[in-house]
Amino acid sequence: MKRTDLAELGEFGLIERIQKKVEYRQPSTVMGIGDDAAVIDSGTSFTLLSTDMLIEGIHFDLAYTPLRHLGYKSVAVNVSDIAAMNGLPTQITIGLGLSNRFSVEAVDEIYEGIYAACENYNVDLVGGDTCSSRSGLIISVTAYGTVDKDRVTYRKGAQDNDVLCTTGDLGAAYMGLQILEREKQVFLENPNMKPELEEHEYLVGRQLRPNGRTDIVHELREKGIVPTSMIDISDGLASEILHLSQHSEKGFTLFVDNLPIDNHTLMAANEFNLSPITPAINGGEDYELLMTIAQKDYDLVKSIPEITPIGFVTQEKNNILVTNSGEKVPLTAQGWKHL
Repeated sequence: MKRTDLAELGEFGLIERIQKKVEYRQPSTVMGIGDDAAVIDSGTSFTLLSTDMLIEGIHFDLAYTPLRHLGYKSVAVNVSDIAAMNGLPTQITIGLGLSNRFSVEAVDEIYEGIYAACENYNVDLVGGDTCSSRSGLIISVTAYGTVDKDRVTYRKGAQDNDVLCTTGDLGAAYMGLQILEREKQVFLENPNMKPELEEHEYLVGRQLRPNGRTDIVHELREKGIVPTSMIDISDGLASEILHLSQHSEKGFTLFVDNLPIDNHTLMAANEFNLSPITPAINGGEDYELLMTIAQKDYDLVKSIPEITPIGFVTQEKNNILVTNSGEKVPLTAQGWKHL
């Protein structure tokens, strides 16, 4: 039998391969594999279910990641998936794999971050599992949430002329990672050197302690807006736009001039001799929400300061980036590769 390396398929190719053979036997399964969260019919509403893992050496480096922040982040990234379905989280479970180098006090630190996130997002920690690990620290979180049946939002659903919008600002988490990696190298070369992170507090915070945008879900509800499609920005803006395009079978036009980029990101990109457009489009882990909004709701959306229009949906299935000079180039993804 031929052996196929996982890298040949990539994460999404592997997911599609698995999905092809999955059979749903329960009538309550509304949406399974293929979106930010599974959707289960619970009678009067939908239950949302999402799982993510963070693995030491792959998703985080304990050389510069405080355990408390890591605990918080593990919850936030799962809450983000629930928000991407236009839902609100209610419960979580935690799976923890620990090597023998971790003490009881270290585990306490992780859970202090988890408790803080539970308080911030108003969710309950209701169970989980712990086991030994030979490969360092592994954290797996499953998040549960709810959404009204007439408000659930999928990756599919974008329509011609819908407005493409993002929350918050983009590229900050990527630049925060570059700063942390640089300071790690400085420390390895000279352990007496103190890391210079004070002026980069915002960027480092966006990397180490991201925010799942449940606040936006509340804002959309208050305004009576239901996005036509939505996804969270974990693998980079371009990658997520291509996901919406694939699922909705539509094209997207993105304007560079409209991208919301924080001044801290602009300055850090200049410091690293990078165009700030690079982290904004291809940097991951911002955990902002990318959504399409019907034209009829555009005026309502403009009243939400944290949402920025950055493009629109087209009938043609071409994804285009319009540069500052007005040049149109194909939109390609160079974000995080999981496999």
